[in-house]
Amino acid sequence: MPLLIHGGIVIDPANGRHGPMDILIADGRIAEVAPAGQLGVNGERINASGCWVVPGLIDMHVHLREPGYEYKETVETGTRAAVTGGFTAVACMANTDPVNDSAAVTEYICERAQAAKLARVYPIGAVSLGLRGERLAEIGEMREAGIVAISDDGEPVADSGLMRRALEYSVMFNLPVIVHEEDPRLAADGAMNEGATSFRLGLKGIPSAAEEVMIARDIALAERTGGRLHVAHLSTAGAATLVREAKARGVPVTAEVSPHHFTLTEAAVGNYDTNAKMKPPLRTAADVAALIEALREGVIDAIATDHAPHHRDAKEVEFESAANGVVGLETALPLALRLTREAGVPVDTIIGAMSTNPARILGVPGGTLSPGVAADVTIINPDQEWVVDPERFHSKSRNTPFGGWRMTGCAAYTIVGGRIVWPLDGQRNKGRGKRGSAR
Repeated sequence: MPLLIHGGIVIDPANGRHGPMDILIADGRIAEVAPAGQLGVNGERINASGCWVVPGLIDMHVHLREPGYEYKETVETGTRAAVTGGFTAVACMANTDPVNDSAAVTEYICERAQAAKLARVYPIGAVSLGLRGERLAEIGEMREAGIVAISDDGEPVADSGLMRRALEYSVMFNLPVIVHEEDPRLAADGAMNEGATSFRLGLKGIPSAAEEVMIARDIALAERTGGRLHVAHLSTAGAATLVREAKARGVPVTAEVSPHHFTLTEAAVGNYDTNAKMKPPLRTAADVAALIEALREGVIDAIATDHAPHHRDAKEVEFESAANGVVGLETALPLALRLTREAGVPVDTIIGAMSTNPARILGVPGGTLSPGVAADVTIINPDQEWVVDPERFHSKSRNTPFGGWRMTGCAAYTIVGGRIVWPLDGQRNKGRGKRGSAR
């Protein structure tokens, strides 16, 4: 049955659209985009009045934990959290058990995603066997099985020779290499950003240089090999400068930033709050300002959550012993929209960073509302106010530093392949935006 989305403001950076338009969906695809009021159809309708209608959001950096760590998250619970947050697709990292370093694991993840029937899932294969940083994984076999990138995320690729070979293979298979930039010896067993706060708390710090020297190395290798380098979760002003300068020289490098890194500073650690422990760590206010400016300029291409679910037992311990990472799929959208209201980042830039650019970097469908493409659409209510209650998350895990925060903006509808997957069937009659106020 056709579906007409009417009354909303269409924001489609790929096609330069930003204005009142209606969208007709038929047979799972965008059939037509026309000025408001020009489309009539007998079928289902969504009144998007007061909302933004955008290409489905794509999170290019999540940890779904399955196989192996289903007590933290599964493909089903992770994609349920994704559609709740407005994401129609996610790309999942390889640090599972077994590691996604073979076609068999890649195929298993794809099968679990098909069974869940929520967001699209694009597996990311490991750079090295077992994430051990010693030998390249079976990249060609994984590519045939469906991976869209390679990464040892969670672990840096310390061996420069191995990193060079990975970039050379990326050219052969047309895959980006997504890098967790951290010099292991400089970072050592640091628990937070190195500075006055770490000194006050008596915690060993991780210097900005631990991230920056690895970025400089990998930019040099990408410049030599022509391999596609994607720098994950930038956290420092120096890192942004390195990427800016590399792009100016024509190096094939892209970069992402996570919502927690452009929203919080090291002060969030407070009195040893383990929900503010992550790698790379939260940095300074100057770093946050530099990351926001780099996003505004287009130096940073994508906003990615680095959604990292953990069981309570891994966080309710001493700060030094706590696991790194936070969940982010259900809070990323309103945190990104804060940049429009409070920092003046254009909403078109935000949508591009959360949809159009991730699709381009990964080479996956989506990121546009052009007629003929699969109808992956997010309808955003930018004014809906709600309070973050981690106990109501759809993710299995609750490790967020944003519990109790008042948010503005949420996904009113998430549509994948023309099918409404959020609100869920049992909640659809509650009406647009009610999800946010009920949380």
